Amino acid sequence: MTMPLSEKTAKLVDRIERNSLWRQRECLNLIPSESTPSLLVKICEMADPSGRYAEHRTMKGEEVYFYQGIDFIKDVEIEARRELAAFFGCVDVELRPVSGQMANEIVFKGVTKFLNRGRAEGQVSRRMRLVMNNDLGKGGHLSSQPMGALYNWIEEDPATGKENVVNFPVRKDNPYKIDLEALAALLEVKKPELIVFGKSMFLHPEPVAFAAGIVKDWPKRPVIMYDMAHVLGLYGAFQEPFQDGADIVTGSTHKTFFGPQRGLVAGNIAPSSPLKNLWTDIRGRAFPGSTSNHHLATLLGLLMASYEMNAFKKELQTAVRANAKSFAASLKAQGIPVEGDPADGYTDTHQVIIRVSSFGPGMEIARRLEDNNIVTNYQALPDDETFLVSSGIRMGVQEMTRFGMTGKDFDVVAGLIADCVIRNRRVKDDVAAFRRKFSEMKYCLPTAEAVPLAARVFAAAMPASNIGRAFAEAVGRVS
Repeated sequence: MTMPLSEKTAKLVDRIERNSLWRQRECLNLIPSESTPSLLVKICEMADPSGRYAEHRTMKGEEVYFYQGIDFIKDVEIEARRELAAFFGCVDVELRPVSGQMANEIVFKGVTKFLNRGRAEGQVSRRMRLVMNNDLGKGGHLSSQPMGALYNWIEEDPATGKENVVNFPVRKDNPYKIDLEALAALLEVKKPELIVFGKSMFLHPEPVAFAAGIVKDWPKRPVIMYDMAHVLGLYGAFQEPFQDGADIVTGSTHKTFFGPQRGLVAGNIAPSSPLKNLWTDIRGRAFPGSTSNHHLATLLGLLMASYEMNAFKKELQTAVRANAKSFAASLKAQGIPVEGDPADGYTDTHQVIIRVSSFGPGMEIARRLEDNNIVTNYQALPDDETFLVSSGIRMGVQEMTRFGMTGKDFDVVAGLIADCVIRNRRVKDDVAAFRRKFSEMKYCLPTAEAVPLAARVFAAAMPASNIGRAFAEAVGRVS
């Protein structure tokens, strides 16, 4: 017998409620690619644009929209581009990608289109001849690999049948850093058309200025791209790629940045640059190349998040990086091996990576931590053969920093992790009790100011005027 709609709905709501209470009130959320948006960012996703379209493209120098009723969201997109251009200190921002992976693919498509400009009539369009990036096994991001967003956009070597991708050489003493001498030699020999910096296992800065200095005078220099998905919210404090010579920055807006789950492409290409037409090709691949509806509710949320980030940028970045270094030092003091360069405090970002192979397989340790309300993810380290034998755990401090944790609090977290990982002690209740001390989000409007504003958006967004009143009454009864 089919379950009635009311019963199915109630059961799903029960599950949603349990999951949300667990993650928001009982867990230490340490996955470096996640964050909890503020109340006002979340409420933006409920507003009227959540069900709307606003497709647009540049035609004969004018931005043309293909739907009516879009004046509000059009202004939102323009303002969000302006806020993010100020954040990056750049000239162009494209906000229509709905994920970091899509942002990367848009750039790969745009670069390919740019390389085919001016080809002779009848000449077949070609792919990129060679790309240089970080090896997936050395922390490179999946979206910058041939199996990811590079798929179909790079030529193959006829002799091997493999894509022409060359990985950055890494230092023997520290595989989390690029070997500069070997990189210089490789650049001169391989002459890539695209250089992709950025990682998902990300501890130290990338040598953007070094590479840019080598290629700047080449007759046909490569495009220099930096995938900052993990460190977007640390732009400037951790590294400032545009100042170092990067042409393009991509990223997702929900890891160290305050936003909802989206992507972006930022550009800083001078009118006098030989790459001056690249931005036009990238925008054309954003729409109509990769997106139609670009998720207008999360675009609205991104504008709100950009307000918050520009207001608290320096304060937040300082706290995140200090907490990561403190957390790494505490874990080391507890007897857990920590990856990265000790001279740099093991990390320059929000990430802390530990080696757990002496205590058990990475997948098993990650599950044990989760069973004790510490949410992380297992990670293949540079000397692991595959992710199936991962010997590492990857963690990030950004989310719990935003909930008010400081260095001394991460010292407590390190002790809880050590009890769980080294001594296999059950710490679930201790973790839940500790987490309950950190329920007030920082680096945004305080609750007293945010709640009335959120209530106004919610009430206006409801399809019938009495829903807002009924909701308020229901919440009143629950509380």
